[in-house]
Amino acid sequence: MHWKKGQQIPRNQNKGAWECSWAQALLTEGGTEQTADTMESRSAPAHRGCVAWQGLLLAASLLTFWSLPTTAQLTVESVPPNAAEGKDVLFRVHNLPGNLMVCIWYKGETVHSNLRIASYTAGTQAVTLGPASSNRETMYPNGSLLFQKVTLQDTGYYTLQAIDKDAESKQVTGRLRVYPSLVTLWSLPTTAQLTIESVPPNAAEGKDVLLRVHNLPGDLMGYMWYKGEITDVDLQIVSYVIDTQTTTLGPAYRHRETIYPNGSLLFQKVTLQDTGYYTLQAIDKDFRSKRVTGQLRVFQPVGKPSLRASNATVTEHKDAVVLTCLTNDRGISIRWLFKNQILPHKHRMKLSQDNSILTIDPVRREDAGGFQCEVFNPISSSKSDPLELDVQYDPTLSSPGLSVGAMAGIVVGVLAGVALVAVLAYFLCIRKTGGSMKLHILC
Repeated sequence: MHWKKGQQIPRNQNKGAWECSWAQALLTEGGTEQTADTMESRSAPAHRGCVAWQGLLLAASLLTFWSLPTTAQLTVESVPPNAAEGKDVLFRVHNLPGNLMVCIWYKGETVHSNLRIASYTAGTQAVTLGPASSNRETMYPNGSLLFQKVTLQDTGYYTLQAIDKDAESKQVTGRLRVYPSLVTLWSLPTTAQLTIESVPPNAAEGKDVLLRVHNLPGDLMGYMWYKGEITDVDLQIVSYVIDTQTTTLGPAYRHRETIYPNGSLLFQKVTLQDTGYYTLQAIDKDFRSKRVTGQLRVFQPVGKPSLRASNATVTEHKDAVVLTCLTNDRGISIRWLFKNQILPHKHRMKLSQDNSILTIDPVRREDAGGFQCEVFNPISSSKSDPLELDVQYDPTLSSPGLSVGAMAGIVVGVLAGVALVAVLAYFLCIRKTGGSMKLHILC
């Protein structure tokens, strides 16, 4: 299924004439109207007719503002956080209200009609450009705002206002940072390599991930995304034709992917099953093809491990202890802590191949204290409760015997001492006899 930019998508007629009228009263200042990009069309009767005076009355309630729940904070994320001049930047919106009626982007930190960049009306799925638009911005139905070929003048704050069907308003401000392009320092190769960047590199299950494309050819006709490392029609997720701005969904589409005009692909609420490779195929107007593959990594937050000991009370120089870290998580790493510090490795300590089992043989009094294991993956970590190891001293047990090297050292030291005494005695006797040949008699 696909639709073309500029085509109005009908909505349900029963949503009420006041919504359309209210939105029209709000979005004054003229402006150019365009249709929002979506992934698929919806069939419903077209809504017609608006009551202007009701819209004006409701517009007065726009000053109503409420605090968001901590679990659904409206936020704006700049992707990337810092952009080079001439690159594209996406203001990605998180946690839009579910009963959204209209959302509006403004230049700066204040809400003013003269600073309006673009607005999106959910009832008609129409995007209207405002006085502050530079014709390089594209607004999407999820509220996100794409800046194409940013300039240093784009640096600054931008404010999103989201208004629901109860005429209540939420507002959030994001910052766009633009820096001089590296081209001013040196010239890039004329054929820059097509690459894919995962933002973030490692994602928690349920979060959004953007496969961001760098260095698309300038004379593109269109591009296609595939699940996996090969370009097979059965693995096609979505395709995009630039001239017609047409999006076509493929067999591998899962209703959570959004493709952007710059080729980037957004995954919403990723699952562990989304982990893997994805391939972008870009085709220019001479039908030449470029391909690049990126990787999406999804992880679950780790659970709290537990620690088990073969014996929590042991005797110094006699007993050994085996500590086992218990966890149900997979694909994790394990490290050991002693008294809240990373456990230093000693020759008496041995770890299993996966670090889940620690053996200390023999134990010493210095091993007494709290042991913990910590499990972690690229997105999270968790520690076990401390396990106190009690090391007792048995006076009937002597310390381990000296090593062969130590004993040899002692013997050598004793012999050296005896030789030194003999030499001293010899010189004293010579001095006493004045060097007489009868030294042996006097001494």
